Amino acid sequence: MKRNRKTPSHPKVRRIFSGGKRGDGHRRRRRIRRPDPAALRLGTPDRNLTGVAGLPAFGTYVRRLGVDEELHRAFNRLKSAAGIVYPMGAQLRLLTDAFVVGESRVFGVEGLAADPLFVYLAGGVVPSIDTLYDDLDRFDDKALADLERIMAAQGLAGLRAMRATYVHMDIDTTVLPIAGEHEGARPGPNPRFHGRPSFHPILARIAETGAIVGAQLRPGDTGFGGPDVPALRGWVTRARDALRRGSSLCVRVDAAGDCAELLCMLHEEHVFYVIKAVVSPDLSSMVACQTRWKTVDVDADRRPARQVAELPFTRFTWQKRDVPVRVIVVRSRERHGKQLPLFEEDGWTFQVFLTNRVDEANDIAWDYDARAGIEPIIAELKGSWGIGHASSYGFAANHAVLLLKLLAYNLLHRYAAQEHPTLPRWRTAWRRRTLIAVPGRLSRSGRALTLHLLPGSPLSHPRLE
Repeated sequence: MKRNRKTPSHPKVRRIFSGGKRGDGHRRRRRIRRPDPAALRLGTPDRNLTGVAGLPAFGTYVRRLGVDEELHRAFNRLKSAAGIVYPMGAQLRLLTDAFVVGESRVFGVEGLAADPLFVYLAGGVVPSIDTLYDDLDRFDDKALADLERIMAAQGLAGLRAMRATYVHMDIDTTVLPIAGEHEGARPGPNPRFHGRPSFHPILARIAETGAIVGAQLRPGDTGFGGPDVPALRGWVTRARDALRRGSSLCVRVDAAGDCAELLCMLHEEHVFYVIKAVVSPDLSSMVACQTRWKTVDVDADRRPARQVAELPFTRFTWQKRDVPVRVIVVRSRERHGKQLPLFEEDGWTFQVFLTNRVDEANDIAWDYDARAGIEPIIAELKGSWGIGHASSYGFAANHAVLLLKLLAYNLLHRYAAQEHPTLPRWRTAWRRRTLIAVPGRLSRSGRALTLHLLPGSPLSHPRLE
């Protein structure tokens, strides 16, 4: 049989957006021969070459948003003495650029000091890492709160333009193992490295945009519960106030959110929630005794495969705080996610959800499943942004670095969405390769500095067609 050699069409392959080109091997008849790399001679080093040619366009966008001015206004008080060479706002912008480029530690700035474009954007000189460490140690509680607010504002931007019945805020914690004796790094709930010191930050993201709208670094032995409610109240209220009229905020949390203080706060703030329940013995018994199930899906043999029910269940802590909670249970023969076995002989597994929504029970359960999208975001923040890399021994300094990395993440996310709207929703690695870590060359004519890019670079066309 004659094989079909026709190449399948891929309308949105990465080379179209990144300025690359397709190989033409299908048109050639001669076998290629790789040259000997040793035959290539090294020329004179060129001081005008740069590997971050995308930073000027990104920096222009960030300045247009007013971030530079806001950083100066909020943090220059931390270095208010006369004769300051490196203002605090400029230092934070330098670190933001370093994190956007791909450095995950503060000492990575030393490597970027060899790039002429990075040095030019830094003000003509890159400070020593000792100066940067000292500046991070200046952060106090007010400065951390201001930085968290600035970070969240970039994540909440654009929510008012969204037309949706529900806008979802997903809240989750993660474990950041730490190698070393850092302040606040304590043994805690670490599923992979038992007994290893770690941090235990809490994060909030908007599911529809992927932006981070709340973050707090916590010691490794800190659990999720009542002490976090004041911070979560601030995150919830500012996200709710950023929505357009007609849209409602829906908070989704895993079983750690089965906390009376959290449910009471969400009830008081008039926001919706879907929270996975902690299956206590009394709740498990009620599920086992439930007889009235509504079938919402069947298998190939027409047997019930998925059923839902509403339970008349309440906890004493809910009654004490006068919090009305709707309890929904979903049982399924197809195990997916962290479900508990109901009757092993029948193959049923079940999940229980707490909510104050009046939607169909099955719709609410499927809506909670979309919360799983926060896990890839956290993995991306760990892998591409290095949020688990401790830059200092001081807890406040590491908290500031975490917030700076999340600010850089939100800014790059917003920059790609607004300035290059036809770009697919890639992860950070491809966004950096396409928009930031781009080769270029600087040339000077008189007092004018010109940046030359590769032919076909998407940065030559601010909005791709």
